[in-house]
Amino acid sequence: MLHNTKTQQLRAEIEHLKQKRQAVILAHYYQLPEIQDIADYVGDSLELARKAASTEAKVIVFCGVHFMAESAAILSPDKIVLLPDAGAGCPMADMVTPEALRAKKRTMPGAVVVTYVNSSAEVKAESDICCTSANVVKVIQAIPPDQEILFIPDRNLGDYAATQTGRKLVSWAGYCYVHDQLSPADVRQAKARYPKAKVLVHPECNPAVIAMADYVSSTSGILRFAKESVATEFLIGTEGGILHQLSKQNPTKKFYIIHEKLACKDMQATTLLKLKECLTIMQPQITVPPDIRKRALNSLERMLE
Repeated sequence: MLHNTKTQQLRAEIEHLKQKRQAVILAHYYQLPEIQDIADYVGDSLELARKAASTEAKVIVFCGVHFMAESAAILSPDKIVLLPDAGAGCPMADMVTPEALRAKKRTMPGAVVVTYVNSSAEVKAESDICCTSANVVKVIQAIPPDQEILFIPDRNLGDYAATQTGRKLVSWAGYCYVHDQLSPADVRQAKARYPKAKVLVHPECNPAVIAMADYVSSTSGILRFAKESVATEFLIGTEGGILHQLSKQNPTKKFYIIHEKLACKDMQATTLLKLKECLTIMQPQITVPPDIRKRALNSLERMLE
């Protein structure tokens, strides 16, 4: 952590640059606390992209990972979109390529391709409809029961959606390495330490872990549940960055990460220094080619309908 005075100085410089560039700063719930604290909006990926599209800002600085900045570029083609760390990607998004998806589609003619927003713009462009972890169940339920469904790219989210809807899905073999590594043994050990705590997990976790949870939801859903619950102790089964917002919103409640390994190196790549640098040089910029943008936007808009 930078020295306090240095941090304050950096924050002041970022605020000055933000005004100068007419920028809005967005931060995902998994970002470092100091990044969340300087952001204009903190939220999940699609919620942030939609928020940015509705602002008057000319520049969007997305403190997150590459696919999130792409979503902002898809929804706001007239704005400049910056990603403070060009190398901040998503291993799960990289587990499906447009070529591989096209090949799979040829083996399943007529199937509806449902793609999780945690995917590249090119993959979204090859899809019929997008979904988030918050609305995946509603999206699957809206598809006619006689239609085959190909779910991309998270097998765990696909399994969760199938369980919740009773639909048979063909799921891609992708996964989030952060959530997928959480095991039932990790949950049992955490429960032994905090027996009164409610277990809240993300649907990107594997089915055995989901079966042990008191509540399963997206990041925004976990935050909402913690706020509304009468319980005062919670074990959290998602990326550790969410603890910052959970504690801020519920100062009288206690939150424990189920295991320290729930940390995403890509989400933690953005620093105040990188944020200042990107606003200074207006790089790296994230753009989406017009033809891909148009097709990807179609799959996002079908979901929003």
